[in-house]
Amino acid sequence: MKIALTQLSTKDLATLAQRIISNAQSGKYSVIDNHPLVGALVSSYTEYDKVYTKQVYSGKGKDVATADHERDTAYANLKSFLNGYRKLPSAVNYQLAEDLYRVFKTFGLNLDRLSYSSQTAQMKKLIETLETTENKEKITLLFLDVAFAEMKAKQDAFEIVFAEQAGANADLRQMTSASAIRKDLEKTLKTYMNLLTAMKSVPGWEILYSDTNEMVKAAKNSSLERENGDNNIAKQ
Repeated sequence: MKIALTQLSTKDLATLAQRIISNAQSGKYSVIDNHPLVGALVSSYTEYDKVYTKQVYSGKGKDVATADHERDTAYANLKSFLNGYRKLPSAVNYQLAEDLYRVFKTFGLNLDRLSYSSQTAQMKKLIETLETTENKEKITLLFLDVAFAEMKAKQDAFEIVFAEQAGANADLRQMTSASAIRKDLEKTLKTYMNLLTAMKSVPGWEILYSDTNEMVKAAKNSSLERENGDNNIAKQ
């Protein structure tokens, strides 16, 4: 019963473990009923099953990028309006646009090009300044309340999603590493197969060994077929 467990894919290793456990618990082999090694194998596989399909990161990266793009758009739209309006001396309240644009300049006109954390810090300061009584009046006189509210809402939405991503990533980092759990499953499987190999000549163990050996062969063949398939694709 020879197989390089380390060379199996995560899926093939899971499939082999599932089949061996199901067979051992089938009730067909009294010699293995309630054996502590089967319990250890079940426990090891249960831990492996929790993490082997999990992503390395939270998977929220796309949501964060989308939220960031939306706040960038809201920020750029308001900034562009003020920049254009302030250049029209004939327009009513053009000086108010100039005043508000200066506020944007104070915190940087390229906030949308900064890192997530740097942009967040500057956006919060920008919004706080725009929310002063004096600036709020100017925003209202320029009929920009909705645009400002949207920029603020998009900033708040980004912070929520970003915090969710940070929390999810922290949870994943606290989880035992997938590689460590895999090694534990490989070790337990190997011990189980070694037991069956050592006992294969003892009455009652022959059929269990034979059936399990067929599962191991199937896993090995599946791994070889996948490897050959990948090699053929690479050569095309």
